[in-house]
Amino acid sequence: MIAVIRSAWALLLGMFLLQIGNGLQGSLMGVRGAIEGFSTFELSLIGSAYFLGFLGGSRMAPMFIARVGHVRVFAALGSFISAIVISFPIVTEPIAWMILRVALGFSLSGVYVTAESWLNNGATNETRGQALSTYMLMQMMGLVAGQGILAAGDPSGWILFIIPSILVSLSFAPILLSAVPTPSIEATRPMSLRQLFVASPFGVVGMLLLGGVFAGQFAMAPVYATEVGLSLGQLSAFISSFFVGAIVLQYPIGWMSDRMDRRVLIVMAAGLGALVALAGVVLAQSYVALLVIAALSGGLAQPLYALLIAYINDYLEVEDMAAASGGMVFVNGIGAIGGPPILGLMMGWMGPSGFWLFLALVLLAVTIYGLYRMTRRASAYVEEDDYDAVPYANLMPGAGSAVAVETAQELYVEAAEEMASDGSDTGEATK
Repeated sequence: MIAVIRSAWALLLGMFLLQIGNGLQGSLMGVRGAIEGFSTFELSLIGSAYFLGFLGGSRMAPMFIARVGHVRVFAALGSFISAIVISFPIVTEPIAWMILRVALGFSLSGVYVTAESWLNNGATNETRGQALSTYMLMQMMGLVAGQGILAAGDPSGWILFIIPSILVSLSFAPILLSAVPTPSIEATRPMSLRQLFVASPFGVVGMLLLGGVFAGQFAMAPVYATEVGLSLGQLSAFISSFFVGAIVLQYPIGWMSDRMDRRVLIVMAAGLGALVALAGVVLAQSYVALLVIAALSGGLAQPLYALLIAYINDYLEVEDMAAASGGMVFVNGIGAIGGPPILGLMMGWMGPSGFWLFLALVLLAVTIYGLYRMTRRASAYVEEDDYDAVPYANLMPGAGSAVAVETAQELYVEAAEEMASDGSDTGEATK
């Protein structure tokens, strides 16, 4: 990890600063929106708008990069982000905020595509996994740090909007001044959704549902915390708990997935996540219990993203793995767009407890569908000593651009090719 930090410190520092600003403004939306009198459903649409823009940006950014290059795209989108963040308190209307959130999601997605392709270009086959792990860890640390700043400010004023604008502006300086050469990038050749579904119905449905879970946890958690009456400091700690739990449980769950049937582990983690969410409905009166529940919820749900990637790849030919990444990003994005409005309607109907009930129902749907699929298809897992599936890449929480997913896919391709050269029949997993 030290070697990775030494070679990519500018990019890692820049993305850390960017995520502090992103984490701060993301949580601030729910708090300030409540102060301005926005309804729960309006706030859910504002949260969903971010993912709509993010999905569009991940598809269009490679075309912009191919046309004008990494540096210009990076600088332009960075300017947009800084201007957008500071614009929210100027026009405090739900429709205006939705438009700004679409633009913000689009711009941030483009920045991720640019930065991650840059990082991927500078990594070797031996360091790429460590590089992406470190990159995602820095993002998580930035998101947590952003919650600490939120706890120390006044959400009714301008300062908490100015700070992320400054941090975003500063974040691009070390990256743009770095001497690392810019990579070339080609447009993604996505696998059709039909082909991806035929290859792994459970993987596609699970990824769709998981998009709703992630969007619910991160777009609507500040709204939930505000509605149950948490103070600003308590709200920040509550949201941070989702990320801390993900950091702690990501590796142990990944380690287990390489030693047992991934499908069983996905069902177990989703089922436990559903039970934890139901506990949130019952134990919401206790702040300490809420912190524990949030940590377990994030820790059980976020690793499912990488688990599902690993599971889907167990049923793909080596040459199809990279092409499938575009479809996975798209499916997850659709779920992320649809999740907040549904959650907002549930919270408007039954109050704050609808937040946990939504998470429980979606994770329960993953569990039930996984159990059903176990009756329809044999597992790729045979025995521990003879398991030929490509190892789980313990890299990614459920937030990343198309390039992050493709980078993880490259690791799978490399691992699969190495296993094939050793005589393993990776490409002919049981279907």
